[in-house]
Amino acid sequence: MHDTTSMLLELGAIVLGLGLVGRLAGRLGLSPIPLYLLSGLAFGHGGLLPLSATEGFIEVGAEIGVILLLLMLGLEYTATELVDSLRTQYPSGAVDLVLNATPGAVAGLLLGWGPVGALALAGVTYISSSGVIAKVLTDLNRLGNRETPVVLGILVIEDLTMAVYLPILSTVLAGVGLASGSLTLAIALGTAGVALFLALRHGRVISKAVSSDNPEMLLLVVLGLTLLVAGVAQRLQVSAAVGAFLVGIALSGEVAHNTRRLFTPLRDLFAAVFFVFFGLSTDPTEIPPVLLTALALALVTTGTKIGTGWYAARRAGIGPRGRFRAGGALVARGEFSIVIAGLAAASEPRIAPVATAYVLILVILGPFAARWTEPVARKLSERRRARRAPAAEVVADVRPAGSGVLPAPAPAGTSPEPSQD
Repeated sequence: MHDTTSMLLELGAIVLGLGLVGRLAGRLGLSPIPLYLLSGLAFGHGGLLPLSATEGFIEVGAEIGVILLLLMLGLEYTATELVDSLRTQYPSGAVDLVLNATPGAVAGLLLGWGPVGALALAGVTYISSSGVIAKVLTDLNRLGNRETPVVLGILVIEDLTMAVYLPILSTVLAGVGLASGSLTLAIALGTAGVALFLALRHGRVISKAVSSDNPEMLLLVVLGLTLLVAGVAQRLQVSAAVGAFLVGIALSGEVAHNTRRLFTPLRDLFAAVFFVFFGLSTDPTEIPPVLLTALALALVTTGTKIGTGWYAARRAGIGPRGRFRAGGALVARGEFSIVIAGLAAASEPRIAPVATAYVLILVILGPFAARWTEPVARKLSERRRARRAPAAEVVADVRPAGSGVLPAPAPAGTSPEPSQD
């Protein structure tokens, strides 16, 4: 009874606090994500007031939050749109891998962690946070923007790459033989392929099967299906987020519309729990010793992610403003990076605090980058144009009409007009 009372008190305080923090963020015109994370950091292990009674509930709620975020993102697009995006964006996916995995690999080698540590840190810096980005795009009302399918395509390619990368990393860390590692990899790729095939070819059948005029029944069936598919995907070495996303794209038409309406409040609640859990699981005392290393790595990979988004949006024929919005949206790192660091911590303990500080910096910086990258780039462009305009006017004024480069000589007995430089 006492444990239940403590859990209810802690959970009530957390949810109420999230509501107040979210309201404050709204008044400041900011995404609430950074404030959620800092709240979790303040009350987690090593924080001001550690929370223990609700730790298990929040951990499960955080996983559900990521699943619901990706389900809702998948509901915005059809399977055909996804396949078309993957066909056109695989070069952008390759650029993303090279630009963002390389800094982590180089940093791992420079820090003396060896090939295994370098491989792990490369994954930490490569993968963006689908959960954070989905929340940010929703907060900024950008789900209907032209660049959003580009961002989505990059995220899906990254998640599918994780289906290849995580088995490889696990094999390397465990020293498992080539045959066993190849089998795990084949299972992961086969599972992702089958799920995508079912969503593409039988999406209408799935939509019809889950459709219901009763909101309660629709909520229960879609939620149960999503959690079931996510769990199966996780068991078969594919991201649970990818499984939830594929359920989302399999639903279409009126079913997708009604599901979005029903799940929006549920998504917002559990998404907030996810970001709080991330802060709760971080020990503040581990951050200061590695802060400079993590900050340098964060600055470099912020630039490479913005470059990735800019390149991908440019290939899709999107204008400069949309290109920078796409780049800024991709900056945040999160859940996958922590998973990778957790896997590698037994082999290379030094990676855990660096990865935690790195992810914390970028998961806070990410929403700001998504919001401000395009306005800042636009202001800088306007300033450059403004500086060029007076120079062009000066050249036009000192060149006489109808002659070459040199100005006409002044008449005898007169002095030339002063230069306007």
